[in-house]
Amino acid sequence: MPVSSGTNAALLAGGVIGGGRYRLLAKSGTDDRSHAELWRARDGQLNRDVALTIMLGDLSDTEAAGRARRTVERAMHAASFTHPGVSRVIDVLTPGNGIQPGEGILGMVVAEWTQGTDLMDLIAEGPLPAGAATRLLEPLGAAIEGAHHAGLVLGADHPQRIRVTSDGRLRLAFPGPRPDAIARDDVKGLGAILYLLLTGRWALPGGPTDIQPAPTGPDGSVVAPSTLHPYLPHELSSVAVRSLEDTSVGGIRTSAAILQVLDQIAAEEAETALIPAVSKDADDDVVWTTQRPVQNKEQRKKLLISVGVLALATLGVIVWLAVQIVGFFSDEPSKGGGPTVVIGQTVPSGQSSAEAPTPAGPAQPASIGVYDVTNQPDNQRDANRAVDNNGNTFWRTDNYFQPFPAMKPGIGLMASFAEPARLASITITSPSKGTKVEIRVASAADAPLEETKVIASAELSAGQTQIQLGDYEPTQHVLIWITQLSNKGTGENQSEIREILYTRAQ
Repeated sequence: MPVSSGTNAALLAGGVIGGGRYRLLAKSGTDDRSHAELWRARDGQLNRDVALTIMLGDLSDTEAAGRARRTVERAMHAASFTHPGVSRVIDVLTPGNGIQPGEGILGMVVAEWTQGTDLMDLIAEGPLPAGAATRLLEPLGAAIEGAHHAGLVLGADHPQRIRVTSDGRLRLAFPGPRPDAIARDDVKGLGAILYLLLTGRWALPGGPTDIQPAPTGPDGSVVAPSTLHPYLPHELSSVAVRSLEDTSVGGIRTSAAILQVLDQIAAEEAETALIPAVSKDADDDVVWTTQRPVQNKEQRKKLLISVGVLALATLGVIVWLAVQIVGFFSDEPSKGGGPTVVIGQTVPSGQSSAEAPTPAGPAQPASIGVYDVTNQPDNQRDANRAVDNNGNTFWRTDNYFQPFPAMKPGIGLMASFAEPARLASITITSPSKGTKVEIRVASAADAPLEETKVIASAELSAGQTQIQLGDYEPTQHVLIWITQLSNKGTGENQSEIREILYTRAQ
């Protein structure tokens, strides 16, 4: 029997629609923005499962009927586009053309069924690791990019329209873009899905009622995923947020920009995966055997060479220890240097160097905060740990897979003092060797970067680095601006500051 309840059908599993052709099996979701329900159904004529996007409404509602008709037309145009990241549109139905009067249906898009699982089920137990989220999202991002090049909009901006294939790819399983949807909505949808995978929160309006919305800041902008989960790569977190922002304030315009970051992180994951795992052969379980060992001359030769190399290395270690012991009891200072590296003032070209001022004692800032020109500060809540006189606490940057200035020109800590002061030196304790910093002075804590003035620069060592400052006008605001992060050698760029000591000049 057809499902019918006048002008607004109440679709139920087991019911039959579309002139008796499609039997409803299970509901996958609801897109309230389109007044659409998403169903898995059985095509009785071709004996196969299909995905139905069913738009409900009253035929007498001219506006609603027009919107449904436009959605069906756009889905029909997209039927020519084929990509593994999009379910193929098989058919479209309209009232009088496959949809019977009384079914309360304004339009229907029929697509091939996507085997796998719902996206919502995938994140039911919590957010995914960055690498897994990247691998899942790439095929969908490639599909959106291809569709936009073909002049099409897919409507991939609702989580219940997306399914996860059995081989681990995200796929638009229920095509049918809203009548007013534009390519930018697909980009926002891609960013929102990435945000969902990383946080378990939905960042666009009109999402499912059973999923938590993304948190927002005082200005109404969505909080970055790395703020919720600091272990996430900064690029991935940043691209998720920027995909949602207005393009007039730095938002991402195209899916190609998102794919670039996804490809970068995927490449890093692939390099890590090349490290072979330690395998355990069956012979490892043998603890006793009566067989005589096989005499292998090649193996014996390699063994003798290995023993010789080991003996030389051991001798080298003994000699080094002897030198260290002699040096320890010697009256001469060690040539290796202590843990503190003193760096003289480095002045930008065009400025004259002045005699270093005499230190008068420590200066404690009244406040300190993360200075970020992209409005996405790294670990803002930990900034005060850099001046808490506790070497066991620290502030660190986010983890960047691409060094500055790929995603941002730099990051810094802005210290504000109770009254204008002139510093003789700044000592930075950090384990992040190779970090490059500039010491800048500013007229205000939120002054634009181009209005700050560089008074010194240095490259940090692993330990304490004392940066001597020259003569400059007293100021209340001093910025430690990081222009180069420490590279861990694994494609990760991150710097950590354990303590900052400001020394006042006389």
